[in-house]
Amino acid sequence: MSKRINYNKVAPDSTKGLFAVHQYLAGSGLGDLIDLVYLRVSQINQCAYCIDMHSQDLHKHGVPFEKLILTSAWREAGAVFSPREQAALAWAECVAQVDRTGVPDEDYAAATAVFSDKELADLSVAIALMSAYNRLGVAFRNAPMAASRLIAQA
Repeated sequence: MSKRINYNKVAPDSTKGLFAVHQYLAGSGLGDLIDLVYLRVSQINQCAYCIDMHSQDLHKHGVPFEKLILTSAWREAGAVFSPREQAALAWAECVAQVDRTGVPDEDYAAATAVFSDKELADLSVAIALMSAYNRLGVAFRNAPMAASRLIAQA
């Protein structure tokens, strides 16, 4: 993988707004549900840097390794994910793939049956935020921290 520019170095003001939204979401009251959504959106967008970061964050917060591994296959994982987590993951998949899904009324109705208006707005902003970060990570080939650790150990 070729090295690309560090957008934070060459345009440090460009992501200040994204960081402010990230800070807001951290205090939204949704807790680890936000990080779970970040992880799933990053998996969909295939952003290795963000997958690594959010997996590590969730693990530090006590989410078992086995649950992290099953996040991409949550529909087949049964009761590993709570109904609330399942609803958040379904909404994340639908909104992150808006070009394909168009976010149908049935999906919206399913989400509103579980989440308050504010929670759904916050989850939707989290999905949009992570999609933006994923596009930066993939476009500029941000290397996952795990890769640096593994290379150093070799």
